[in-house]
Amino acid sequence: MLGRVYILTLCVLATSTSQPDEVAPHIIKTRSIDLSNAHSLAMETRLEKSVLPTGYNLSLEPRIEDAAYEGYVAINLTWASETDEITLHVSPEVEIINTTVKVWLDDSKEPRELRIKDIDPDTKKSTILFQVDRLLPTDTKGIIEMTFKGKMETTTSEGFFKSTYKTEQDRERTVVATQLRPNNARRVFPCFDEPEFKAPFDVSVVRPWNMVALSNMEIDRVENITGEPEAVRVFFKRSPPMSTFTLGLVIADIAKLGNFTNFDDGSSNITIQFWGRDGYMEVLNEALFRINYIMNVINVYDWPALPIAKLDIVALPNYQGVKPADNWGLIVFKESDLNNEGYIQLAQEVLHQWLGGLVTPAWWSDAHINKALVGYLAVEAAFMINGGCEMDGKWPMTVLYSLYYEYSKRYPHSRITGMKQETMSTKIELLFRMFNYTLGENVFRSGVRKFLIERAYKTFDSDFLWHCLNAEYAVSHGEHQIDVKTIAQSWIEKDRLPLLTVIRNYNNRTAIIKQKLYLRERPHDVPDAEQMLWWIPLIVSRGDNNFFPNVVTWMNGPVYSLQHAPNDDIFILVNPDEIAPCPVNYDEHNWNLIANSLQHEQQGMLTPLSRAKVLHDAWNLAFAGELSFATALNMTLFLKREKHHIVWDPVFTMIDHIARHVWDIRDKFNAYIISLLRPMYEELEKKKESDDMKIYQKNLRAHLKTFLCQAGYEPCIQEAQEQYRKWMNAPNPDEGNPVSDRYFCPVFRWGTQEEWEFGLQRVINFPHSRKQSERTYLLKTLAGCLRDKTKIMRLLNITLLEGNGNFTEMDLFLINNMFANSPQAYTTLLQFISDHWDIIRERYNTKSNLWSHLISTATSHFTTESGLDLVTKLHTAHKGEFGPAEHIIEKSIKNIKEESQWSAQNLPIMEKWLDDYLHINGITVQSNQ
Repeated sequence: MLGRVYILTLCVLATSTSQPDEVAPHIIKTRSIDLSNAHSLAMETRLEKSVLPTGYNLSLEPRIEDAAYEGYVAINLTWASETDEITLHVSPEVEIINTTVKVWLDDSKEPRELRIKDIDPDTKKSTILFQVDRLLPTDTKGIIEMTFKGKMETTTSEGFFKSTYKTEQDRERTVVATQLRPNNARRVFPCFDEPEFKAPFDVSVVRPWNMVALSNMEIDRVENITGEPEAVRVFFKRSPPMSTFTLGLVIADIAKLGNFTNFDDGSSNITIQFWGRDGYMEVLNEALFRINYIMNVINVYDWPALPIAKLDIVALPNYQGVKPADNWGLIVFKESDLNNEGYIQLAQEVLHQWLGGLVTPAWWSDAHINKALVGYLAVEAAFMINGGCEMDGKWPMTVLYSLYYEYSKRYPHSRITGMKQETMSTKIELLFRMFNYTLGENVFRSGVRKFLIERAYKTFDSDFLWHCLNAEYAVSHGEHQIDVKTIAQSWIEKDRLPLLTVIRNYNNRTAIIKQKLYLRERPHDVPDAEQMLWWIPLIVSRGDNNFFPNVVTWMNGPVYSLQHAPNDDIFILVNPDEIAPCPVNYDEHNWNLIANSLQHEQQGMLTPLSRAKVLHDAWNLAFAGELSFATALNMTLFLKREKHHIVWDPVFTMIDHIARHVWDIRDKFNAYIISLLRPMYEELEKKKESDDMKIYQKNLRAHLKTFLCQAGYEPCIQEAQEQYRKWMNAPNPDEGNPVSDRYFCPVFRWGTQEEWEFGLQRVINFPHSRKQSERTYLLKTLAGCLRDKTKIMRLLNITLLEGNGNFTEMDLFLINNMFANSPQAYTTLLQFISDHWDIIRERYNTKSNLWSHLISTATSHFTTESGLDLVTKLHTAHKGEFGPAEHIIEKSIKNIKEESQWSAQNLPIMEKWLDDYLHINGITVQSNQ
C-alpha cells in the first residue's frame, strides 16, 4: 500500500505540462534527405544542479520513410539555487527550432515568458546553455519548451533508430525504436540526460494507423489527426519518476501474443505481454512460459510492487543492439535472445525493472554495482528454477577461473583495458554470493528489499546498498557486528585477489592462516604487495564432518590463529565451495590427507564445487611456485573415479596450460593424460547412444575426446584417419569436404606425411567459389596441429621461402599465431629464420608488423635453458639487424630467463612423479617424436 500511495503523491506533485497549439506535419509524406551518421558517445560532463527537472511532456512525430522526426518537449523546472542559466543535454545532430522559457513569479497564476538573451551550445560536451534576462531565486517554478527535429539512426540500434526486415513472404517491413542507454536520450531530444535527474514523463507519438506503438506506460488514448487519415497520435499514461535512459519507444508492425498473464507480486498486479512478428509467436509462447518461473522467484523476494501496470517484452526483428534495451515497462530483445531456452538473460532484464528502473545508480561509477547485483540474482533465479542447467550447474566456477587468471597477472587488463569494468562487475557478483552465505540468506534478501523500498523512485550509490545489508545484519545478530562496506571495499578497490595459506601444527591441533596477494604470473614483483589485505570469511570444514565452534570468522589481518583443529589423520578444508573468491594452500600433509580421502571412495565428503576447488587450487598454486607439482599431480589421481562434470571442468584448462611447458617430457605427460581421461571417456562412450544421456555428459565426452586425441589416444587417431581417407579417395576433393572438421587435427598431428600433404594441397587449390572460412579453418588446423618437424619445414619453405602466391600476408599471420601454441613449431621457426636470415629479413623487414610478428612467435614462447640458448644465439648473431623487432627479442630473452628458472625447478619433479606413476601402473610410453 505504501508503494501505491507514494507514487500517487508524486504524480499529483508533477506540474502538468502543455502541448503546443499547432502541430507540425506528420510522418507519412516522403522527403529526400541525407541521413545523419552515427555519433560515438560523448564524454560525460555532469550538469550543475542549480535547475532541476520535475516533469517532461514529450511528443515525437517520426517521418519513417525519411528516417527523420520532429518533436516537442516541455520540461517542468525547479530552481534549486539562484541562477539565470539553464543547462541541459542535447547532441549536435538534434536541431532545436524554437525555445521559450516561462516562470511563475510573485505567486502569479499565469507564467511569465522570459527573454533568452544568450544561447551557448557546446558540441563537445553535448550541452546547451540558455541564459535568461533575470536572476531567478531558489524555489522558482518554471517550464522550458522546445521544438526540434532530428534524423534516425539507420546503421546502428542506438538512440532513435529505424531498421527493416523481410517477412516470410519476402515483404519489407519497417521498425522504429529507441535504445537510450547509457546516454543516448540527448541524441533524441533536449533533456537532463543523467540518471540522477528522475522525473515523470508524459509521452505521445504519431504512428501509422496500421502499426503498433509501445512505450513505458500503457496507452491512455488514441486520437485521429486532421488531414492525416493514415496516422494517429497515441498518448501514453504518465510514468513514475524515471531517468532518461529508461525511456523507451517501439513503433512496428508486430502482434501481441494471444494470451497474457497477470502476476501477483504481493501488492499489485502487473500484466506481462509479449510482442513480435507473426512468424515468431511459438518462440514467444515459450518465453512467456519461462517468465512465469522468473516472476515466481521474484515473488519469493517480497520486493515492493512496481509502479507500472504492464511490462511489454518485444522480440524486435533486426534489432542490432549488443544487449537488450531494458526500458522501464518495455524491454526490447533481438529475436535470437528470446529463442534460447535459458533463464538468465530474461531474468536479468526483468530484474532491471527494479534494479535500474525503480532504483537507479546515481552515476555511472556505481553502474557496475547494479549490474553485479542483477547478475547474481539472475543466476540465483536460474538455480532456483532448474539448477542452472543452462550453465551445466558450473557457476560460479565458470567465472571464477577467468578471474583467477586475470587477477594473478603482474599487470591485470594490460592487453584488454576495456574488460576491466566487466571483470570488476563479475568480482562484485561473487561478493554478493559471499554475502548471501556469510550474512545469511534471510539477511541478504531483507537487506536488498530494504534497499529497494528506501530508494524507490530515487537513485543510489554503493554505500547505501552496503548500509542496508549492514542494518539488516545488525537486527539479526545483535552485538556481533560487522561493517559490510569495509569488507566490500577491501575486495572492490583492488584489481587483485588474495591467497590463503594454512599451515597446521598437528601436535597442538592448531593452524596458522596467512593471507597475501595471489600471483600466478612470474616474477612475483608487484609493488606494495605486502600492504594488500582483504576481509576474508574463514569457513572451515573437516574431514570427519564435524564443525568448528565458529563457522564464520572474518580475517582482516595478515595472520589468523585457528584453534581446535582435528587430529593429524583428518584433513581440514578452508573456503569450501569457493564462498570467497580466493585460492587456498595447505601444508603438504593436509594436501595428502585430502588427496587420499578423495581417492578412497570418499568423494561424497566434499561437494563437487569443493572437489573442483582443491583440484584447481593445487595445479595453479604449483604453477605459481607455491606448491610442489608432485603434490598437485597427486591431487589428480581421484579423477579416475570422478563422475561429476563440474569437477572435470578445470582439468582441461590445466592440461592445456601445463602441456606448453613440458615439451621435453611430453610423451610421458601424454601417457599420464591418456590413463587419467580414458576411464571416464570410455564410460561415456558406452552411453553415447542412450536417450537419457544428459547435455552436460555429451559436452564432457566431447572435451575428453578432444584432449585424448591431442595426447595421441590410438582409437581416436584411427577413427580420424578412417574418416579422413574418405576425403582423400573422393574423385573431386576440392569441391567439398565430405567428413567432419573435427577429424583434421588428430590426422595432422599424428597422421602420415601423405595425409598432411593432402590437406596442404587442398589449401593451395581451394576454389574461390567455396566459403573462404572453410579454407581458414583448414589452414588453422594444418598449422596448429603440428609436432612433426618435417611437416613444419615443408610449410615454412612453401610460405616464407618460396613465397607461394596462394598464401596471403594474412595467412602468414594466421600460421604464426598457430605456431605459438606448439614448441616444435616455434622452435623450428626460429631455426628456419636463423638458417635463412638474409633472405627472410630482406623480404619481410619492410613489412614491420609481419616481421615483428615472426620474431615474436619465433622467440617469445620458450621456457627452458635450451630455448634461452637458441634465442640468445640468434640475437647475438644478428644484433642490431632486427629493426622494429629489436625490443621484442630483448624482452623475450628477459622473460625466458624467468621461465627457465621455473622449468629447472619444476620439470625434474614432474618427470620423477610421471616416471613413478607410469611404472606403478605398468604404462609403457610410446615415443611419437
